[in-house]
Amino acid sequence: MSPPPPARTRRVDLVRWRRALPADVGAVVDAFERHLGLERGLSPHTVRAYLGDVVALLVHLAGGTPADAVVESVDLAGLRSWLAAQRASGASRTTLARRAAASRTFTAWAARTGLLPADPGARLVAPRPHRTLPTVLRPEQAAAAMSAAEAGAEQGDPVALRDQAVVELLYATGVRVAELCGLDLGDVDYSQRVIRVLGKGSRERVVPFGVPAERAVRRWVEQGRSALVTERSQHALFVGSRGGRLDPRTARRVVHDVVGAVPDTAAVGPHGLRHSAATHLLEGGADLRTVQELLGHATLATTQLYTHVTVERLKAIHDRTHPRS
Repeated sequence: MSPPPPARTRRVDLVRWRRALPADVGAVVDAFERHLGLERGLSPHTVRAYLGDVVALLVHLAGGTPADAVVESVDLAGLRSWLAAQRASGASRTTLARRAAASRTFTAWAARTGLLPADPGARLVAPRPHRTLPTVLRPEQAAAAMSAAEAGAEQGDPVALRDQAVVELLYATGVRVAELCGLDLGDVDYSQRVIRVLGKGSRERVVPFGVPAERAVRRWVEQGRSALVTERSQHALFVGSRGGRLDPRTARRVVHDVVGAVPDTAAVGPHGLRHSAATHLLEGGADLRTVQELLGHATLATTQLYTHVTVERLKAIHDRTHPRS
């Protein structure tokens, strides 16, 4: 028997382990994947993360040998043992919380479908995720980044036009990068200056954007997109250099490059622009409920994180400028 697997594994290990599972266990994992994607409507990223956690759990309980994995071995002691191994290997509280959530989702589903006699995950206690304050750009830094993208698009290069439209729309709307890449041409209403977004859990929402973003998107669609589209493009609003729908990884690189062109600015990706948009909205007087709706947060508690950002920034400014701080 192989030695027990390390608690922290690479994705390639998880893929290999999944393929090595017994046929009946592999069929269970496949069914759980369909449940997450079709019934729960979770994003592909979340589905991959949850499946990886479940496969790692099963291999851990099998002593490190995927071929010995059985679903019936999942119990409360095993769940606790797996999380303890994760913690010992240095997994963060946030990671532990997500893996506990993945295991509870699996055991609840397995009990409901008769694969387990009871749900051991219902009694599993995991640490709350440690919520850190997100890195955000100052308004002048965000403006400088948008100016850098505009300067890059001045020569009319199709890719540069696309990149400017990407960063403008991300900052203007605060949408997630996957939501942006999933936009079709018909999802943009220029007359109302809104986009229709399909978010987490297949929840649809309408998000407004401003004049600079409208100008950048129009310019991309009218002057740049035709140079990159192929049969693979279909109705995608943003496409890659080979004509397929823009990949989130490419969008992340675009944002990093644009923000990186601004001196003395922290490394920020698409999620950083989302954080910045939310923070700047609140600082400008928007209420929490409005920001929650714009960002597509399921609960107000998630949006409330941004109030801490604004308070911390106010305190820092006070400490730096008030004579009796």
